[in-house]
Amino acid sequence: MAEAMQTDQALPVGSKGKLSSGWWGMLALIATEASLFGYLLFAYFYLASQTEQHWPPDGLPNLLVPCLNTLILLASSISIWASERCIKRNRLRWSFALMAITFALGVRFVVIQLNEWSKKTYDMTTNLYGSLYFTITGFHLLHVIVGLIIVMMLLLWIALGYFDDRRHAAITIGGLYWQFVNAVWLFEFTSLYLLPYLY
Repeated sequence: MAEAMQTDQALPVGSKGKLSSGWWGMLALIATEASLFGYLLFAYFYLASQTEQHWPPDGLPNLLVPCLNTLILLASSISIWASERCIKRNRLRWSFALMAITFALGVRFVVIQLNEWSKKTYDMTTNLYGSLYFTITGFHLLHVIVGLIIVMMLLLWIALGYFDDRRHAAITIGGLYWQFVNAVWLFEFTSLYLLPYLY
């Protein structure tokens, strides 16, 4: 009993429940951020339907890099989900390794996205499309960077032994945010890269 109390005192996470106040708070944050991206994509489609210039002005987008980035984010969704599953089964080393893979994949996404930006022949002030493209992908990239900070904190807490099969709410909450960021990318990928091939 004394040993269990010492373990509980070592854990910084107060809530043992999956549906903690942090979980509900994350859902509220996701709802507001989803609204932001919804408005941005609405503006993109509305302005695309109103403009007389070719859309996108530079011609059809190259799909190789965005497809690679999509695969990277999908893989990171699987790895963060698997990390949480391992925590629930007290496989801390596996959980740490999978969370580290999530972090590495997220960093890779950021590097590829920045590289793609540097190769664009337009910037945010060139035309309407450039402004929308860089605003939408820029907000997403900012959310990925916030997600990477969360994943880095989770990595540290796993390494320090703060989680076990009973206490893992922070990993569930962090994973929820990461899955949201990845879902947003799927909407952006479809809107900015795939749909121009249909009209």
